[in-house]
Amino acid sequence: MNRGDSIRFTDRPVPTPWPVLPDGLPGLLQRLYAARGVDGAGDLDYRLAQLPHPDTLNGLEAAAAIMAQAIITGQRILVVGDFDADGATSCAVALRGLRALGAASVDYLVPNRFEFGYGLSPELVEVARGHHPDLILTVDNGISAHAGVEAASAAGIPVVVTDHHLPGPTLPAAAAIVNPQVASAEFAGQGLAGVGVCFYLLLGVRSALRNQDWFTTGRPEPGLVDLLDLVALGTIADVVPLDRVNRVLVAQGLRRIRVGQGCPGVQALLKASRREPARVNAADLGFGAAPRLNAAGRLGDMSLGIETLLAEDTASAEARAKELETLNQTRRELEHGMRDEALAGIEAAQLAADGALEPVLCLYDEQWHQGVVGIVASRIKERFQRPVIAFAPAEDGLLKGSGRSIAGVHLRDLLEAVDTRTEGAVIQRFGGHAMAAGLTLPAAQYPAFQSVLQGLVRERMGDHPPGEEIVTDGELEAAEFSLELARQIREGGPWGPGFPEPSFRGLFHVRSQRVVGENHLKLMLSPACAPNQQLDAIAFNALDRGWSSDTRQITGVFRLDVNYYRGREQLQLVFDYLAAA
Repeated sequence: MNRGDSIRFTDRPVPTPWPVLPDGLPGLLQRLYAARGVDGAGDLDYRLAQLPHPDTLNGLEAAAAIMAQAIITGQRILVVGDFDADGATSCAVALRGLRALGAASVDYLVPNRFEFGYGLSPELVEVARGHHPDLILTVDNGISAHAGVEAASAAGIPVVVTDHHLPGPTLPAAAAIVNPQVASAEFAGQGLAGVGVCFYLLLGVRSALRNQDWFTTGRPEPGLVDLLDLVALGTIADVVPLDRVNRVLVAQGLRRIRVGQGCPGVQALLKASRREPARVNAADLGFGAAPRLNAAGRLGDMSLGIETLLAEDTASAEARAKELETLNQTRRELEHGMRDEALAGIEAAQLAADGALEPVLCLYDEQWHQGVVGIVASRIKERFQRPVIAFAPAEDGLLKGSGRSIAGVHLRDLLEAVDTRTEGAVIQRFGGHAMAAGLTLPAAQYPAFQSVLQGLVRERMGDHPPGEEIVTDGELEAAEFSLELARQIREGGPWGPGFPEPSFRGLFHVRSQRVVGENHLKLMLSPACAPNQQLDAIAFNALDRGWSSDTRQITGVFRLDVNYYRGREQLQLVFDYLAAA
């Protein structure tokens, strides 16, 4: 948090003139929207009517017809999910939605990451056959499941794939595929998470059933808007870009949660994370509910998370959410221990190299837990501002790695370059995108992987990575440090990737500081532009990020937030970056 030597600041550009936005918006908020590409009031219209029509999503009509026929004829449908929060919410949306549409027999299966790994594999198909399905529906996976789809087909089980990940050169031979990344250039929702794709499938299935007069007085047509709280949670948890389509879905889901119409499971997860549903925003889902849901998949079986989301009453939902909270605490303890071990190893490497650090850090310990390495990689990346890949032992002498990167270093491309240079002899499997990626390799190949990776990075950028670029919305004037503006920003979202929450940079005098919790820093600050004003501030996980200074003047990047304390609201600055001025 205080590594100013590798941080670059850039102010987000604002087009001139600003577009015409709704009357009554303060000038600063109009500038913030303009800087995020909002070019008119329509971009801030989050009514469901603004969603692109399902007919424009390639493959949806065929998949909906198959699913509708399965429902009408009473077929047994098995939903195969994934072990992360997007997969869990996708699974819950599929089960709740299909049952509401009249499906008589719907069950689910989610692979345990430690036994089966990701997606519909042939091994998982063998387990699925024990459920005697007539049809398999994949959610948040399947676009690369060539062998799994082939195994299911050989067993006489057709597969409908819904996914949002990038396809490979060829597609699996599924009965139907719904993926906005596949031949859907006319569809405006290419950034959908897996749960969003699943929601769109249900819209199509409902339309197909309506056309066949399936709904009657005794079997009324369901309102699928009841699923939008789950869609919002999965979309935020999967960190997909909040383009206009995703903002509509998230905004509608948040609206339902705030008025008490969220399902008991989502309400229970928010309660477990000490978030108030009536005031929930996207960050509460991302940093409160999602980690607790993800804990099940990281440490055990995501079925617990799915059952929490499927709970029909508050008592059972809260009981399961309590189990998830216990798992999340265990995850945090594992994470802290692994992070401390990683830091000790990095410090030893620095001493051996006269203070120099490799441009990309590879970390491994035979005692580490493979469900937590991604979080550890993220923490170390934040601390040292360079790409990090952390490994843990897996089955059969393999290592599972999870990496996090920084702007300017495309992690998946690096892994592909290693795979190409070693002619496929080192990495067994890999996948991901620019900022995050995963891989599997034999433990014996770890030194070779590390050597080739380091060599590639040095070829491309020398001994020093480009560091982190922090893009902000500039500095605030004294009058803009206000509770009212913080309220307007909080309510002006949903904010997230691609539509970032407004952040600002500034110079402050430190009146006081103290550690709260395990590693958070609580401060009282006076901005340089208003030296007589005292503002409450907090920097979460500041000690984890290396803050250890007693300086009386700091520069930082912060967000304006509303702190609710003992029934009162007050302005709070939330710092994402601190450094001695």
